[in-house]
Amino acid sequence: MRLSIDRRTGLIGGVVAVVATAAAMFSLLPSNAGAATTVVLDGVSVSVPYGGAQVVTVNRSSGTYANVRFWVKVDGKWTQKFMTTKGRIGSGGLVPRDQRKQGTSTTPMGTFSLMSTFGTHAKASTQKLNHIKITSESYWVQDNNSAYYNRYRLKSQGGFRYWLPASDVNSSERLAAYPTQYEYAVVIKYNYDNPVRYRGAGIFLHVNGSGATGGCVSVPRWMMKEYFNLLDPTKKPVIAIGA
Repeated sequence: MRLSIDRRTGLIGGVVAVVATAAAMFSLLPSNAGAATTVVLDGVSVSVPYGGAQVVTVNRSSGTYANVRFWVKVDGKWTQKFMTTKGRIGSGGLVPRDQRKQGTSTTPMGTFSLMSTFGTHAKASTQKLNHIKITSESYWVQDNNSAYYNRYRLKSQGGFRYWLPASDVNSSERLAAYPTQYEYAVVIKYNYDNPVRYRGAGIFLHVNGSGATGGCVSVPRWMMKEYFNLLDPTKKPVIAIGA
């Protein structure tokens, strides 16, 4: 089937999913050279990509709280580097990744790549993941009729209905509206390749706010600063979210 995309608005008709063009500043992690392996860390099942050596586990403790731990593989063994009991998940709780629906404030379960970062600061010399410093123009597109669904996009670039109110299911997230949470944020590669409309967009690992998240995972600020310094695409970092 051939789909028609309006060149001016970037919108597509109906709810048929298309493969959106990746944002230029968010490149994907290298492809795996072999099969993934499964390990259990802090009770969470992790699908580790071939050659993977960095894992963040999110183990829900009670309600919307979670124990979040950072693991590294050294000499064939997984070692915990640091952890917090103050992690938060979505106010809607956890849900299987393929059953998630946009607007439910649920956090998807499963293993996902940690692919890039964004925030209110410029990229530090110690950072290894691709990074964007956000501005008032920065959005994460959640418009289900946009060819840029679940992608970073500038307001000036168009292609999505940035003017829709937050109550609308097709409203997109203006990243600068959350300077505390998005001072440091890592993009979780959920529903990114061949994104399914209405399944959800903009799932991040970010700094704690005042309570539960809208579907992301949040941790204390000190931990996000550590992730910014340590996450390395050559070590194929992933986040594993479980109950």
